[in-house]
Formats: sequence, structure tokens, C-alpha cells
Amino acid sequence: MSSASQRPISTYRVQLTPDFGFAQVADLAPYLRDLGVSHVYLSPVLQATPESRHGYDVVDHSRIREEFGGAKGFKEMAERLAAGDLAIVLDIVPNHMTVPVPESGNAQLWSVLKDGAASPYARWFDIEWVDGKVAMPVVGDDTEPVVDGDVLRYHDHVFPHPGHYRLVDWREGPGYRRFFDVSSLIGLRVEDPEVFFATHEVIFWLLDEGLAEGLRVDHPDGLADPRGYLARLRKRSGGVWTVVEKILVGDERLPADWACDGTTGYEALNRITRLFVDPEARPRLVELFREMTGWPADYQPVMLDAKREVIDLFFKAEVGRLARAAGAAPEAVAELLVAMPVYRTYVVPGEEPPPEAVAIVERAAATCSPAVRPLAEKVLYGPAEVITRFQQTSGPVMAKGVEDTALYRWFPLSCLNEVGGEPDHFGIEAEDFHDFCLSLPPYTMTTLSTHDTKRSEDVRARLAVLSEMPDTWAETVRGWARQVRFDPHLDYLAWQNLMAAWPISVERFTDYLLKAAREAKTRTSWVRPDPAYEDGLREFARRAMEMPVGEFTAFVDRYAVSNSLGQKLVQLMMPGVPDVYQGNETTDFSLVDPDNRRPVAYPRVPVSDWDAAKLLLTSQALRLRRRLDAAAPYTPLFADGERARHVVAFARGWLSGPERHRPDGAAVAVATRFPVRLAASGWGATTLMLPTGAWRDLLTGATHTGKIPLAHLLSRYPVALLERHDL
Repeated sequence: MSSASQRPISTYRVQLTPDFGFAQVADLAPYLRDLGVSHVYLSPVLQATPESRHGYDVVDHSRIREEFGGAKGFKEMAERLAAGDLAIVLDIVPNHMTVPVPESGNAQLWSVLKDGAASPYARWFDIEWVDGKVAMPVVGDDTEPVVDGDVLRYHDHVFPHPGHYRLVDWREGPGYRRFFDVSSLIGLRVEDPEVFFATHEVIFWLLDEGLAEGLRVDHPDGLADPRGYLARLRKRSGGVWTVVEKILVGDERLPADWACDGTTGYEALNRITRLFVDPEARPRLVELFREMTGWPADYQPVMLDAKREVIDLFFKAEVGRLARAAGAAPEAVAELLVAMPVYRTYVVPGEEPPPEAVAIVERAAATCSPAVRPLAEKVLYGPAEVITRFQQTSGPVMAKGVEDTALYRWFPLSCLNEVGGEPDHFGIEAEDFHDFCLSLPPYTMTTLSTHDTKRSEDVRARLAVLSEMPDTWAETVRGWARQVRFDPHLDYLAWQNLMAAWPISVERFTDYLLKAAREAKTRTSWVRPDPAYEDGLREFARRAMEMPVGEFTAFVDRYAVSNSLGQKLVQLMMPGVPDVYQGNETTDFSLVDPDNRRPVAYPRVPVSDWDAAKLLLTSQALRLRRRLDAAAPYTPLFADGERARHVVAFARGWLSGPERHRPDGAAVAVATRFPVRLAASGWGATTLMLPTGAWRDLLTGATHTGKIPLAHLLSRYPVALLERHDL
């Protein structure tokens, strides 16, 4: 096995399911090694509910999931991967466990519900005890629970009888911290050393045995003390490569005192997407959106209203618990939560809050009523309970209010509506993108698609084209809408995604629209479904498929292929550890989960020129990264000429001045921007000065030196991947 201190060069994310377990991953070893990746990045491997398709609903931390092949299967997989020079990165879930608690499931929670505070596992869970009992929000009708021997049954729920719990209406919210609004996932107290080690014993065994070499930490924002958790994790793990699923908004940066290598890459994803969006289209696309939907032209009020609504719908229990701890009115707590612009500010009880945290809270409070000011002081300088609870509540409100509500309501260009994205921020200049890259930690993860993205990278590549042809798009979508219409709040989102995900089955499209409508919560929702509305939505989906959408998509694809290859090249060659989500080495036109977790067929066989080009680019870039120093310097390059804005380029491993001739190799990446406008004008006399030396294009085999016309460099592909050829 490889050294436990080995950092990944690149990763390949695989979604394990009961149908695709360790043996099937092991079979991929030759394919993934040839592709060029260094580490296989697995979805959670600990025992989850048997039918789980994602693995984040852990029931037993002491076992590797049996449905995947158990501990024996994991070891055999690791050995077969290692024979192909491939190591493993684990996705771990420290924040929560699943709540369904029949005796075959979560034994620790079963013990707590049975014996209450006397249970040896009482300290495991973040519970608010009231008269020695915890509220379990499962009641949804007048059905009476039934005693069946030692258990109490209520519909599909099973509890110990008797026990230290009370069944309450599901709308009341639970008596425990949960994952967002998901009452079936109960918060863990990993800040307790006993709980930390008990829930990580298998993970540490895999690291100690050399069976895994890296960690991805799910949802650190849910933890009471993310900084302390990561410090303990790094110490016990021996310093293995660790990234955190942390969503950064705008210019927000990962706290400098976190013991990790970076994030899972949403901040990179969003900037790469914006690099290929033309900001000049913003006024026309926003006006088209307003015309088609009736939503306002300003995103901020839509977002703030969405946060208010989700607090009222989902988080009354959390707000009440925080209000009691702070001695504040629930209305004041809700108002400050709505005003918070980021997921969390990382104030640590007993320490002076970071200046940026103080600034964020004070700015938020300044937009609130005067009654909020005392609460703002307490969430910065008050009791530990208040500080921690506020930290653990602001994230879920952002997630549900923004990701799962506002982004389904305000969508002038839906490729911008990504996790951590800001849909009212169109485009980014190349200079700003270079500044961002220069600020990145060398071993942070970068990504374009994940199991949580709202749209796959190639769907976003198609949507970005619309920013270059807003008038053509407006005329086309108005024509479709005149013939097929249903709900103005949703139809325009439907047309964007139908075009961008084409070809798509009516079943997949319908499932997407049902989820989008329920997330938007304007006419139907997960908690208050409207059957008549949803039947109408199904009929709309069927009729929308009859429009000539495929013809327009084919027209868009003339340019989308350029965006697709450009963003892939940039992501694979920019600073950081690039991740390829399963199947995305070729084109993938998936929408939000579970659509993006569908089975993937291997090996990936190109079925189009676009497929072939993307597979060639991905494999050549990943192999080049194996030859390139992972921390190779990043140097922006700039074109000269009238079309200079149409290119983004940078060098890796080359520096100006006396260090330019580095012995560890060098690379140059060149990508086309705004291909629609470029097609109308051509490159003209625009040139790019390459660094000193001879440079071989790994996609075409051609060799280039010095000042090269971009019309020549990019004559075959809209991107160029160059490696120094004279070392």
C-alpha cells in the first residue's frame, strides 16, 4: 500500500450503492489507472440503512457496509486498486446518524430512547431533554401507537416500550439537533472525545492499515466545534489529506486555523462557470426572467423571503431552543438568522471572535430591528450555548432557504444557481479568476460536478451559451411558452433545463420538475403536496417534450462543446486536486439528485465527437498532472489583440525570471471564452506569447514556440494543453 502521507494528485468520485459495491469498484482499476487518476474517492462506506442509495444515513459506525461487501470486500478492493497504483479517499459523516431505530438499526439511539439519560450512549446525541424525554416528530394522523411486546409501533416507526421519548406531530420539529430539516438524521456530539473515537474507529483502522489515504468530511458546519474536530482528526489520522464540504459564499475564505487541506471545491466550480458566462447579457436575461415568471428583477428580496419561509416551515424548534438559551424573542432570533449572508461565522466560545465574524454579524444586525442588537452581541460574546446553537442553526437556514428554495425561484440563467452560487452575479473577468487561483491552497479540491450539484457540468456549459445569445433564446422560449404553459413561476426553469439536459426521458424530466416545484414551495411542497397541481405538472412535462427543443439544443451545442472543454481544462489544470465525478470524463447531461446518481456504464465509450474530445482532454490532463509537481506555481498568461478577452490561459510550473527553467516539468492551458461572438469575428491577429521553450500540444501532437496566433493554436480544438518539450 502507498504511504499514508501521500496526497492525491487527482480523484475520481464513485457512488457506491447496493448494486455497485466494492467488487465493482475494484473492476474499474485498469480503466481508472489508464484515465490518469491517482485516488478513487468513495461515497460513505460505513453501515447505513440497507436500502440507502447514498450512504449518509449511517446506523452503525463499527461496521463497513455489508451491502457493499463488508470489511473483507473493502480490503480486497483496496488491494486490487493498489496493484494499479490507485489509493482510496473516504467520505466520512461525523455530524449525524439515522433516526429509524428498530433493534437492527441504530443501537446507540435505541438504548437512549429506552433508558434515557441513564443510557451509556446518552452523551452521543445532541438532545434537548424535557422532563426526561426527547420529542420524536413522527405523528401525522389519528392512528394510535400499538404496543407489541417490548416495542411500540406507529406506522413504520418502531420504538422501545416503555421509553424516554414522546411522540409529537411531525410539524413541531424534534427535540434534537438534526441535519438541516431532516428529522430522520439526528445530530452527533463528536466534540465529546468518547463519541469522536467511537464513531471513527473503523475510519482510523482503514487509515492505520494503509487501506485509505485521504478523507472528505461531510457537513462540518453542523458540528459544535469544527476547528477542534479537524485538529483532533488530523492528529489521530497522522496528517492524511483532508478536505471539508464547506460552502463559501462570495469572497468568503476557509478559516485559516482549520487543520485541513481545503474544501471540496464549490467555490472553484462557481468561478469556473462564471468564467464562461458573458456578463453583458445580464440585463436582457433578467428582464426575460421577470417577463416569463413574474418574479422581481432583484434576487435579494426573493432570497430573504425564502429564508423567512423556511424558518417558519422547518426551524421553529431550533429557533425556540436558541431563543430560550439567549433569553430572546423567537422573532428576534429568526430576524438575525434571515439577515446572515453566510452559512456560519466560526465564533468559538471563550475566544475573541474573528474580526470578519464580528463584521458579518454587525452588518446583518444593522439591517434588522433594534430588538436584534442585544442578540447579536450574545452570538458573538455570550454564553457558549448561545454561540454554538446560533452557529449550528444559521447553516441549515441558509441551506434550506437559499439552496433548496430561492435557487428554485430566481433563475435568469440557471447555470449560476449552483451550491454556493450567487445567481445575480453574472460572469467573472479572467484577471479576477487568476487572482482567485493564486489564492488557493495547493491541495484543496476542485470540481465541476458532484452528487449534490443542481446540474452537471455539461448542462451548465449549454446554459452558459444562452448568455451570448439572449435575444435568440428569448424569441425561442417565448415561442415554446405560447404553445405549452402551466405555472409561470416554474415554466421558464423547465424550458432552460429541458434544453440543457436534452435528450432526456419524460420520466426523468417529470421527476426533475416535481422536485423543483416542491423545493420552490410556491404551489406544492414536500410537506404540503398538491396532487392536482402535480398532475398538471406531469401533463406539462409530457407536452413540453413535443416542442422542437432538440433542434435548438443542437444549435447551442455548436458552442457548448467549447464551454465544456474549456471549463474541464481549467478545472483539471488550475491549482488544487482535481476531482472527476463518475462518468464526467465524457459528456453527462444530468440534473439534480437523484438524477445525477444514476448508474454509470464502464468503460466510457465515446458516442460523439464531443465525447471523444472530452475523454481525450480529461485523460491527457490527468496524466500530465501525474508528471507535474502538485504545487507547481501558477502564472497567468495574457493574449494580445482584439480578441484577447476570448481566451483564458495560464502556465503551471513555469516562473518568469531566473527560475523559469524548472527541472520538474511545465504546462500551459489555453481555453476559449464566449465562442458565439468569436464565431462571428474569428481570432483575427490575436496572439499568445508562450513561455520560453518548445511546447507540445497533448491533444494534437503539434509543437509550438514563442508568439503563436490563437487561430493556429486553437484551429482543431477550442482548447490547448501544452507540455514543455525541451527539458
